[in-house]
Amino acid sequence: MSDSGSLTVTPALSIPKSELEFRASRSGGPGGQHVNTSSTRIELLWDLAASDVLSPEQVERLRHKLGSRLDAEGRLRIVASDRRSQQQNRIAAEERLAVLVRQALTIPKKRRATRPTAASKERRLSEKKRRSEKKRERRVEPD
Repeated sequence: MSDSGSLTVTPALSIPKSELEFRASRSGGPGGQHVNTSSTRIELLWDLAASDVLSPEQVERLRHKLGSRLDAEGRLRIVASDRRSQQQNRIAAEERLAVLVRQALTIPKKRRATRPTAASKERRLSEKKRRSEKKRERRVEPD
């Protein structure tokens, strides 16, 4: 997924690892003695504004799409604590960052309005008539 110096997000975009900041801390939650003593939880921070690989438009799009994941300084924050080792959590955090940025930078296609065909309108109306007929036949007529 990445070479030693950068994290590949798309073929056109690679984030230099020098722009990524990693912090290790103890994982929370249930577990045995290992969890309580090992700093395996990884927090990955990436400063969008200070990044050299993003255009201003890309920075704005990421801020708009990922606003809830940004901290007060405008850094994107990813946390990984589901694996047992710090190295595995570091890899998982990098993968999550790449997926998140890739999805946020993808511009969805504009939907073109289409009209239903005459045949589909006819099918819909005939089905409505059949359903109406079926329900009318179920009715109990008062004597």
